[in-house]
Amino acid sequence: MPRANVLASLVEGVILSWGWRRRAIAFVSGAVGALALPPFSLFALIALPLTVAVWLIDGAQDRGSGRPLIASMRAAFGAGWWMGFGYFLAGLWWVGAAFLVEADKFAWALPLGVVALPAVLAVFPAVGFAIARALWSPGPARIFALAFGLGLTEWARGLLFTGFPWNDLGMALGSNLTLAQIASLVGLHGLTFLTIAIFATPATLWRVGEGRLNLAPAGLAALALALIAAFGAFRLAAPASAMLPGVKLRLIQPDVAQDVSFSPENRDPILRRYLDLSERATAPDRSGVRDVTHLIWPESAFPFILSRDPQALADIAGFLSSGATLITGAARLEDDGGGARRYFNSIEIVGRNGLSGERYDKQHLVPFGEYVPFEGLLEKAHITQFVDIPGGFEPGAGRRVLRIPGLPDAMPLVCYEAIFPTEIGDLFSGAERPRWLLNVTDDAWFGQTPGPYQHFAQARLRAIELGAPLVRDANSGISAVLDGFGREIVVAPLGAEGVLDAELPEALPPTWQSRLGSVGAALIGLAFLAAALAGRGRS
Repeated sequence: MPRANVLASLVEGVILSWGWRRRAIAFVSGAVGALALPPFSLFALIALPLTVAVWLIDGAQDRGSGRPLIASMRAAFGAGWWMGFGYFLAGLWWVGAAFLVEADKFAWALPLGVVALPAVLAVFPAVGFAIARALWSPGPARIFALAFGLGLTEWARGLLFTGFPWNDLGMALGSNLTLAQIASLVGLHGLTFLTIAIFATPATLWRVGEGRLNLAPAGLAALALALIAAFGAFRLAAPASAMLPGVKLRLIQPDVAQDVSFSPENRDPILRRYLDLSERATAPDRSGVRDVTHLIWPESAFPFILSRDPQALADIAGFLSSGATLITGAARLEDDGGGARRYFNSIEIVGRNGLSGERYDKQHLVPFGEYVPFEGLLEKAHITQFVDIPGGFEPGAGRRVLRIPGLPDAMPLVCYEAIFPTEIGDLFSGAERPRWLLNVTDDAWFGQTPGPYQHFAQARLRAIELGAPLVRDANSGISAVLDGFGREIVVAPLGAEGVLDAELPEALPPTWQSRLGSVGAALIGLAFLAAALAGRGRS
């Protein structure tokens, strides 16, 4: 059977590969897997690296070693690192765009963002491969070993060393609106366990030495994927979400270039641009700002400290004389009276009576973007954060609920805080849960690259997990209002000036994920561990 012979040769070629050929197979397959992520979202391509991963771990041996388990785990670690390096390099290369905004200051560090970051992140899948190898067995149960080991380390990647769950493997399904609905039950991490188990299953179609196809595991995986799709289609068939009465939002996407937005000499033109855009109506029943109840501006809206600029506050308050409330991103300064100055990346509330005492200070800051870890050591090498703030931003503290006049309680999220499901979900498990998500961000750092698309998809998944509408205002896009299913009410594309008029959808009833948090994902992981151990015991 010629096709069977070709398949057998392919499988054996991967399993028996060694040296540079083995590393190249791992690297290229990982890079192809990144095409499953936005903006391409070819989710089925995640099957290539996960299938190859099984064959690479099958062949994970260190010739001549007297400690076979340790040697095979070491070989699996190496294969996992190269696959992870390819995946993260292809999925995160766009980070380099931020180094070129002020190229004279940061271009020298471009290799650190483009190459070193993927190299460090690749350690997580490498450890996942090693764990999987320790649980390995020759039969189909080895799929569960991979799903457990790799799923566990993907979970850890979002928690350790401040966490960075960007492009978690589960986003291959999480980027597809229909398939992402299962996250309302099991969250991102449960989605990751399921993604690995389903898309690694093609590796079981052919087992070396048997000479025939084994269709049963792949058939079960196809059935599982079909059930996930059916569940998603059922949820999305729900009628359009009800809207909160009396709420009229206007989101401003000014598309201010990054090299312009932080220049103090641009103070007056930028403020005027915001005010002019805020007068522009997009809905037939709206005219100027007098027909808006809540105006929303993005992160880093001003090249000055709003709370320390009486004239700007007076101009804004006068503009809001009809009664609208402004919700805006803004840098904030605190002075303790002794000369110590602390800066915060905040969301401020402004009304016709001026600045409100209600605010939110960003708690999860971006390393090297908003502050420098180990500052005392690294400042000797003249390494500073991208945002030109003396000493960088300070993390906020306290509650993470924003109370805005005329609106239900909101969960405020500044920039990439929206990618951390555990931190957000904790507040949604109580009876007084916030009723919507407010995400202000500035993705202009990354221009017309995959980064803003990936960021938007991850923020949308938070809405699906929690059944809460998302209002997202980004300087250069993608801005949107989504309902609790992640469906778009209005959206402004990347890289364009835009004004969005919309109502605020009501929250859905609490989802299983919002009630149980990580319990569903943990149960899936434990079930996969038990299946892997059972398979190893039988072998």
